[in-house]
Amino acid sequence: MSTPVSTPSVPDGLRFAFGTLTVLPVTVTRWDRDAARAGMLCAPVAGLVVGLLSAALGLLPLLLGAGPLLAAVATTAVSAVLTRGLHLDGLADTADGLGSGKPAEDALRIMKQSDIGPFGVLTLVFVLLAQVAALAEAYGQSWARGALAAVVAATTARLALTLAARTGVPPARPEGLGAAVAGTVPARYAALVAGLVVCAAAGVSTLLGPYDAALGTALPVVLAVALACAAAEALLRHCTRRFGGVTGDVFGALAETAATATLVVLSFG
Repeated sequence: MSTPVSTPSVPDGLRFAFGTLTVLPVTVTRWDRDAARAGMLCAPVAGLVVGLLSAALGLLPLLLGAGPLLAAVATTAVSAVLTRGLHLDGLADTADGLGSGKPAEDALRIMKQSDIGPFGVLTLVFVLLAQVAALAEAYGQSWARGALAAVVAATTARLALTLAARTGVPPARPEGLGAAVAGTVPARYAALVAGLVVCAAAGVSTLLGPYDAALGTALPVVLAVALACAAAEALLRHCTRRFGGVTGDVFGALAETAATATLVVLSFG
């Protein structure tokens, strides 16, 4: 007689989220579909921690007298290190797969190769430039605006993963992280998490108003999160059509797309 599997708890979900989405020393104790669902629901929490750490170390150059450009580079670098660079690697691989113009099976084979092609290199260069430029603009206006941009971007990036793991989105391969988390999150739960992230981001932006009068309104932050999720959704639909589903690389590309879109929109605030 088999032993029934217990329902994953919040700690199980947090361990899955931090263990798979960050470099932080967290051991994943469960690796099943139920734990994957809990982990993807907790993904924005992992993003929040990454954003806070990135913002904290990004503010350090400002405190030491450096300019906003160096603060932006530090923030971007810390975010990449805390994710082992896996999201950037996924972005590059996805760009190579999409840019190849080959059928799904061949494109997926290209994405699994260890090297990075010209499409991947160009995409990485432009995305990182956009992130650094947008963060530099934010830090140049105020430390509060720069820190908020870093935190909201990192959290929204992982929210994009929660939304992409919703039911109805198939995996492109039968193995890998993409297959483990694809289709695990009920759509209504994904929408609930999205609403919580938007409300939290809007609330924090309002609280930071005394440090930057322009942050007294939550509208720019809400708009940034919404447009970032829309950009990630557009990429998700395109990848699903091209590859027949999602992979771990696609999840990485979605995270970087959402983060970049968030920063760019906030730079116009």
